[in-house]
Amino acid sequence: MWIYFIMGGIFIVTGLAVHVFKMYFLIAGFNTMPKSKKENVDQEGLGNLIGYYSYANGAVFLIIGILNAFNIEISITPGIVFLAISTIYLLIKAQKFDKNIFDQDGKMRKGAGKKLIAPLGITGVTLVVVAIMMVFSSQATKLTFSDNGLQIHGIYGQSYSWAVIDEVKLIDNLPELGMRTNGFALGANLKGNFQTTQLGAVKLFVNTTKSPFILLKSNDKIVIFNLADADKTKVAYEQIRVYLK
Repeated sequence: MWIYFIMGGIFIVTGLAVHVFKMYFLIAGFNTMPKSKKENVDQEGLGNLIGYYSYANGAVFLIIGILNAFNIEISITPGIVFLAISTIYLLIKAQKFDKNIFDQDGKMRKGAGKKLIAPLGITGVTLVVVAIMMVFSSQATKLTFSDNGLQIHGIYGQSYSWAVIDEVKLIDNLPELGMRTNGFALGANLKGNFQTTQLGAVKLFVNTTKSPFILLKSNDKIVIFNLADADKTKVAYEQIRVYLK
């Protein structure tokens, strides 16, 4: 929960530094420009844009933190999506304040289009990566059974040998979740490593709305997963028990 307040606070402080206190040297790219080119940048306009961008993102993360503080569980996903969209807007809009690229009438100077290739390319790659992550993380967990062990496919997937599985059980409720240490959350879909109040560190491959869940303990490490629906999860649980016998 505190991570949301920290992220929100960082955005707000950054916005104030650039927008209110005119600390334009904090603007990436602008601070490395030659003095002759800095004079052709509308510093105040760019500072205002970055300030509003920072305030908006800070507010989103603070709201997520406040809602979680009142036990209204919301993942970080809305904040990440808003951050991605607003960053794309910022990268595009910020170019308008650079008179090295656009003249006083807002028309692009001859040959200046090459300078837009990098930010637009980064924006495109970012969109593709985010889209791929969202598609793969929202897919139901897939399993493969073999004589050697169980394999969980997808992002953060792993193989578990039957010989080192110490415990398996079916549970109706997930342990209380804490901080995500190295994972991905998209709505009800949780993938990766999380901290829990009761069990400590666990690896999750779950849709939190589709009980029950399979808890598997291997080499003192815990993984919890479920499949597309309750029936498939129960069938998988029985299959695991058969292999373990």
